Amino acid sequence: MLTQNQLKLAVAQKALEFVPDNCIVGVGTGSTVNLFIEELATIKGRIKGAVSSSEASTERLKAHHIPVYDLNTVDEVPVYIDGADEVNHYLHMIKGGGGALTREKIVGAVANEFICIADETKYVDVLGGFPLPVEVVPMARSYVARELVKLGGHPELREHFVTDNGNIILDVYRLHISKPVELEETINQIAGVVTCGLFARRRADVLILGRQSGIEVLR
Repeated sequence: MLTQNQLKLAVAQKALEFVPDNCIVGVGTGSTVNLFIEELATIKGRIKGAVSSSEASTERLKAHHIPVYDLNTVDEVPVYIDGADEVNHYLHMIKGGGGALTREKIVGAVANEFICIADETKYVDVLGGFPLPVEVVPMARSYVARELVKLGGHPELREHFVTDNGNIILDVYRLHISKPVELEETINQIAGVVTCGLFARRRADVLILGRQSGIEVLR
């Protein structure tokens, strides 16, 4: 029986196969991505460098002497590799458990291909078991919370947390997300919302899923 960490390591290693030579690779945030960064360091001689979705990942990349580029200076990101808090069979995701959802969404939008790496505990039929993170401009906190309640959610402020962009996060519980694309658009249109952690309009192109029975690559 493989542990969750062993499954995460297996998908992190598999993800190296999707990294083209001599490219700038997009790197996400989180525990599975931390393992991917360790693996990426073993092939750093054949890539130009990385763009990162968080200060934490940037520090980790730099510790391995992998050059980190400002996204504004990069013409192309062939591949973006990131984890997920939940992912369904349409490769729609909930992300943002680590609080980096806005920058993750930006790098994911730029990338030619979005590779999600996850273990089988993250693979679900319907999104919403994991609370949906919503990044919010601080002055809009109460208003946005009231609007999220109207959508059937139960928002809670993530205590003692500020995003890399200087904003707050509301984690929305009790959502049964049967229409992820529509809900993503609805929440993102609320004044004061920077973005929500639904990655449905820009879903993953590939899911590398670590199961007890082996690695599955789903498209």
